[in-house]
Amino acid sequence: MKATLDWQDGLEFDATADSGHRVSIDGPPDLGGKNAGFRPMEMMLLSVGGCSAMDVMHILKKSRQDVTGCRIEVEGERAETEPKVFTDIHVQFIVTGRGLSEKHVARAVELSAEKYCSASIMLAKAVNMTHGYTIHEAE
Repeated sequence: MKATLDWQDGLEFDATADSGHRVSIDGPPDLGGKNAGFRPMEMMLLSVGGCSAMDVMHILKKSRQDVTGCRIEVEGERAETEPKVFTDIHVQFIVTGRGLSEKHVARAVELSAEKYCSASIMLAKAVNMTHGYTIHEAE
């Protein structure tokens, strides 16, 4: 797996991965950026959320759960001093569907957190990772 970042200007980089997809990464204006893209630490939260979301949705579909929506909110707390690493990350799943089994949702979140999500499991070696879920009945 490989990623390439090409400098554009200031702190802006055009990033490309093996999949061929592109994303802009930039810093805030007070550090010389133009706010033209994601911050690197934001990308880490998105990576955890995306990885976990794919796991949970795959598991719920295999469990024949009638999911109509899924939102993942990832919140990170950072250290006060440099290097301002994440100290805590919480991943919250808001799952909507028809007659969803709480047991199946809880198990999907647990399996993602403990067995499948490479991003969460890797970061959990250095960060306090927590996961939660809420279930909403579809209208």
